[in-house]
Amino acid sequence: MLRAYKPFSDFDSAAQSLLDLLHEQYGFSLWMVTRTDGVDWTVLQSKQHTYGVSAGDVFSWTDSFCSRMVQGLGPCIAPDARSVDAYADAPVSQQLDIGAYIGIPLSRPDGSLFGTLCAIDPQPQPADLVDELPRLIMASRMLSTILATELKAEAEMRRANHAEAEAETDALTNAFNRRGWDRMLSAEESRCHRYGHIASIIAIDLDDFKNVNDSQGHSAGDRTLMQVAQALERASRACDVVARTGGDEFAIIAVECDEFQSAQFIRRIKENLSQFNIQASIGTATRSPTMSLDKAWIQADKNMYEKKQNATGILRALGHRDDHPHVSRPPITRSPIV
Repeated sequence: MLRAYKPFSDFDSAAQSLLDLLHEQYGFSLWMVTRTDGVDWTVLQSKQHTYGVSAGDVFSWTDSFCSRMVQGLGPCIAPDARSVDAYADAPVSQQLDIGAYIGIPLSRPDGSLFGTLCAIDPQPQPADLVDELPRLIMASRMLSTILATELKAEAEMRRANHAEAEAETDALTNAFNRRGWDRMLSAEESRCHRYGHIASIIAIDLDDFKNVNDSQGHSAGDRTLMQVAQALERASRACDVVARTGGDEFAIIAVECDEFQSAQFIRRIKENLSQFNIQASIGTATRSPTMSLDKAWIQADKNMYEKKQNATGILRALGHRDDHPHVSRPPITRSPIV
């Protein structure tokens, strides 16, 4: 009977097995597979015996040896890290005892940086460790290939999630309804947690919508809602999720958007809404390792409502009619998914 070895089920299992192999082959007290967004440096997998670092831990990217390595300021392999100025001066070297370092970039299919395969040890290592660079680069490229395949599959799954959404579509606006929003929010949170992705939530509430319904009729209100959905779709990318979460409330999952990018996103939204002479209060919040997308939505909604209250206060001060008397904001609750 032929011997057969099962393929790895996913990137996580491949990464962990590779770390086990590299630790057995080269030693080192800590091996990691990491992800960076340019600010946070997130540990996706680890094999450690000394430093107490675990999967899910988050550090400052700019403090790390790896950030200097990818800039070409230091070598991929430093048997004596203390003798390399770029590493000796790094903030992390003031926090941890690092005698030797290995760091190899992990890339996305487009060549952009995903993270690193890296290792540190308190003790300097033999100088001939640098001869292992070709093998370590090959290991990194193979892991990047597995990552690329899985990210492609995830993108296909995201598109499939969109395609399955007929029962989760708002009939008036063709945006996701609340049920669809809840499912997409959960799916994106799973992806963010697994790969260390970032994402932002944008909450939108129309200004003076009640006045439109009261003065122009519900057909005008419906037309306004359709225009809002159209404006939001124009401002969004194919991977983003646009939903009508309430009567005149909308929300967007801005995939892989940080605070700066979500601010640009909001500018696009306002520009598109202005083409229909529509104004809205908009709030945003960005997912972090300590804030899930569910919590980010609550925070974005809170930020949006505070802006609406501030705008109402300004209108009152100017003597404008207040069509939105102050009421307590009901908490967001997850609707049942059946």
